[in-house]
Amino acid sequence: MEKKLLKRIEGLRKKLNKFGYTHNLIDDEVVEVSQQLDCLLNQYYRISTYQQLSFW
Repeated sequence: MEKKLLKRIEGLRKKLNKFGYTHNLIDDEVVEVSQQLDCLLNQYYRISTYQQLSFW
């Protein structure tokens, strides 16, 4: 699951980077992709934090 999440994060990161060059940064599409990326990064952070806590 973690690898799949990382692939989705990387895909959205690339898409956001591309949009940043071709769209205005306040464009609806850019904001939507940014919010999606934020959600995935938060999920990844929760997973990695939980794994570190369960290690102890």
